[in-house]
Amino acid sequence: MKSSLFYRVAAVLLLLFAAAHLFGFRQSDPKWGVDALLGSMRSIHFDVGGFNRTYWDLFLAAGFSVGVFFLFSAILAWQLGSLSTDTLARMRGTAWAFALCFAAITFLSWRYLFLPPFVFSLVITLCLTSAAWLSSNSKS
Repeated sequence: MKSSLFYRVAAVLLLLFAAAHLFGFRQSDPKWGVDALLGSMRSIHFDVGGFNRTYWDLFLAAGFSVGVFFLFSAILAWQLGSLSTDTLARMRGTAWAFALCFAAITFLSWRYLFLPPFVFSLVITLCLTSAAWLSSNSKS
């Protein structure tokens, strides 16, 4: 198999992950009983660095930042899938750093989140690790 295929699969999964995260992280179910918590997050204001913010603002910033990172990762994976074997072999540090980053995200998803983000990040990690392995060995 070629590393480009693994990068392309990872790119598509990352694009889906980004969309799901950007549109879903603010969702809550009334059955969770978090209405009071969400109300507090939205209503308690404090000053940080000259800006008036709420915990909801910080939550939104973190959630949108993760979605943007996933979108960037999708673009990066797609571009890595377009590179020649020689170029990929020279970029093995980047390839392995990318795979290790998603291995860490997989661990965090398993530890703190729930099944869909864990499965997405696990499959992405496997794709990125396979692509890094193949490109490092110049067999792509």
